[in-house]
Amino acid sequence: MHTKPPKKLLIMNILDILETHTDENHTLTQKEIVEILESKYDMAVDRKAVKRNLLNLIDLGYNIEYTEAVRINKKGEEESLYTDWYMERAFSDSELRLLIDSLLFSKHIPHSQCKELIEKLSGLSNKYFKSRVNYISMISSDMPENKQLFYTIDVLDEAMTGGKQVSFYYNEYGSDKVMHPRKNNEGKIREYIINPYQIAATNGRYYLICNLDKYNDVSNYRVDRITNIAMLDTPVKPMGQVKGLENGLNLPKHMAEHLYMFTGESAPVTFRAKKYLITDLLDWFGKDIHFLDENEDETTARVMVNLDAMRKWALQYALHIKILTPKKLVEAVREDVMRAAEIYKE
Repeated sequence: MHTKPPKKLLIMNILDILETHTDENHTLTQKEIVEILESKYDMAVDRKAVKRNLLNLIDLGYNIEYTEAVRINKKGEEESLYTDWYMERAFSDSELRLLIDSLLFSKHIPHSQCKELIEKLSGLSNKYFKSRVNYISMISSDMPENKQLFYTIDVLDEAMTGGKQVSFYYNEYGSDKVMHPRKNNEGKIREYIINPYQIAATNGRYYLICNLDKYNDVSNYRVDRITNIAMLDTPVKPMGQVKGLENGLNLPKHMAEHLYMFTGESAPVTFRAKKYLITDLLDWFGKDIHFLDENEDETTARVMVNLDAMRKWALQYALHIKILTPKKLVEAVREDVMRAAEIYKE
């Protein structure tokens, strides 16, 4: 025997039904909501009560959509019919897939936290999305983890907002697949005192763009290799006092010039490249790359870039590009190629 449901419980259950069972491609009639209330929640209500509570939810600010039609009742009078009810989502299924994929492609988020975030994102949709998307099993759980990552980001955000310095240990992985703090010449763990300015994402990782306090130039540190971070009471060094940041940080320009997040000064570089590389070149250098002296097969490109990073990049594309200037970079790359060839000689 059904009892009359409490009003608050009824409206909460109707909201739960909409969140679980509906989206713009999966709607419910008032009759179907009545049937779910009876079968899943053991509540016997009529369609008028359902309609009243649905409209109350809309008045409370919930993004609930429906279709309004006109029909002729038994008395021959026109009356409004409300049907096809559904909850409008903050994110579409494709947007949620994009967010979940970005987590899966990320190299810095620990497995356990990545799994938790994916479950939270999946919870923003309904049962249909969850049944179609089974991403969690694709995540490798044997990757090295830094479980302090999110805490590190929180501290950095707070420090940058408050204009404070931070201290931390910076780590490298050993052959045991465990991170170990860098040490100084005396064999003691090295503590870094840092002026943090910006966190940027590139190549699937977060980097801290900052200044190592005892120097006057820009440094980049991988956030997932930072541990034991603490915010200090000392104020951050103004950007204007840091070489390369005198006019502030132009993030797109900084990222384009610092391939692999190498630090140091940038310089103009010209190189010859196969034309089939143009898409890759735009991916690497952005729109600030300039093309000139083009023929059917090749083009000359000019970029402003960190020379150490460009040296590494030139080796990566050695079969497809040739550095033209500056001369010292040409000589460095030539030496690298010759040394590599020696290694592979039998």
